[in-house]
Amino acid sequence: MTVAPLRIGNASGFYGDRFDAMREMLTGGPLDVLTGDYLAELTMLILGRDRLKNPSGGYARTFLGQLEECLGLAHERGVRIVANAGGLNPAGLAHAVRQLADRLGIPVRVAHVEGDDLTAGHPRSLAAHAYLGGAGIAVCLREGADIVVTGRVTDAALVTGPAVAHFGWARDAYDRLAGAVVAGHVLECGTQATGGNYAFFTDHDPARLRHPGFPLAELHEDGTSVITKHDGTGGLVDIGTVNAQLLYETSGARYAGPDVTARLDSVRLTQEAPDRVRVSGVRGEAPPPTLKVGLNRLGGYRNEVVFVLTGLDIEAKAALVRDQMEAALDAAKSRPTEVRWDLARTDHADAPTQETASALLRLVVRDRDQDAVGRTLSGAAIELALASYPGFHVIAPPGKGSPYGVFEDVYVPQGAVEHVAVLHDGRHVPVAPAADTLVLEPAPEPALPEPLPPGPTRRAALGVVAGARSGDKGGNANVGVWVRSDDAWRWLVHQLTADRFQNLIAESCHLKVVRHTLPNLRALNFVVEGILGEGVASQHRFDPQAKALGEWLRSRHLDIPEALL
Repeated sequence: MTVAPLRIGNASGFYGDRFDAMREMLTGGPLDVLTGDYLAELTMLILGRDRLKNPSGGYARTFLGQLEECLGLAHERGVRIVANAGGLNPAGLAHAVRQLADRLGIPVRVAHVEGDDLTAGHPRSLAAHAYLGGAGIAVCLREGADIVVTGRVTDAALVTGPAVAHFGWARDAYDRLAGAVVAGHVLECGTQATGGNYAFFTDHDPARLRHPGFPLAELHEDGTSVITKHDGTGGLVDIGTVNAQLLYETSGARYAGPDVTARLDSVRLTQEAPDRVRVSGVRGEAPPPTLKVGLNRLGGYRNEVVFVLTGLDIEAKAALVRDQMEAALDAAKSRPTEVRWDLARTDHADAPTQETASALLRLVVRDRDQDAVGRTLSGAAIELALASYPGFHVIAPPGKGSPYGVFEDVYVPQGAVEHVAVLHDGRHVPVAPAADTLVLEPAPEPALPEPLPPGPTRRAALGVVAGARSGDKGGNANVGVWVRSDDAWRWLVHQLTADRFQNLIAESCHLKVVRHTLPNLRALNFVVEGILGEGVASQHRFDPQAKALGEWLRSRHLDIPEALL
């Protein structure tokens, strides 16, 4: 007997996403399951600091606020809710949801998943959590839960769990599980799949993108899916928006998780109808024998001051104040252990406004001693107010210094984690690790198509023909680049090598850059190792999550065949 498709939506891509999204998704059209992704590497650090202040906290409180408005709607419509909003304290959130339901008089069964917290085994960490799969979520749903909250699970687990519960897939149904992982990866960042942050946004009516609707997937028993959105909502769903999200924060052809390793090089996208993209052909392999564990710790204190340099002699002004500050820091009782300077030439010659005539010189300092980045920096900077370059002023005076976090990942055997489904009736059901595993290896590079024949070229920005999306994974960044025609692909795959990438993105020239090729998606995925230092919370660079790294790449100029322009 054929099982009906599972209609599963998303209402949150991060902690702080659109508050009204849960109501919009529940009232906008039919759903079976509504998911919410609230966690990121930085969020776990924020929740860890919250828990230091309040041991009963450590979860995403906005989720409770959304349920306050929407729990009745979900109950009336029979929509089950699955969210990782439990953060560092899923049991605490489950208890709070039950209290809310009792107060509202709504009979719902609340379950949660635990076992991801490994902080006790990593005493130097503020939070250490394994990325669990969807098997615990599936147990909770099969046993009748209306709401399931989790701690750290993979983003795609919010979809694989409901899919396994709905279709009854076995743990080794790898192709089907991989299809669900791909659908989950597309949904996890909310409106990034429906036109948000989209490289080719200028191709579409701005009014359509003003308030994009959140995405949903119609997931089928065979693992195929259709990515879409509720009728009448803003945004768009086309091959480009889905392609962009598939490349976001991934790396090679093998996309590994606790449930399955999905082969991104097998994914096929088809525009089935307006705002409907079919995802098919996804192949899966046994998951790796280890689980990723994200470690968050406090790295020390950070402070910064931004000097405004206006008008003439920008380089000389920068050199003067830098020499003065370095001398003052050297003479201080405790010089910061890390001192970094960056000059942004935002100035224009003969500028019509003072702001556009100004450049920004940014000084960032780090140290384990708060005084070294607070009093030392502020004293040195303020004392130069009348003794430095002409026009001296700063964006804001430096403060006391603020703590910054450090993220790293380690791996533990799947069997080392006690994955448990805690049901609505209080029963604890252990979830066994994957029985079959496969050590993760890089996929072989595919054969390349023939290059375009020689012809006239024109100097133009890469973004005229290619889209991109970039993001962070710990200290690394990835940049996915894709094109929309076979001829553009034949040009891109031969021209945009790892060496060419490093020439275009000078910041990466001394780092390791690995290129992965995904012909089905007409896409290349570049991983730039170490460009983000010790992760987003360390605020290592101007764009600490590499969100705009892809747009910088698109703005760089190459010799592009005129036939593509």
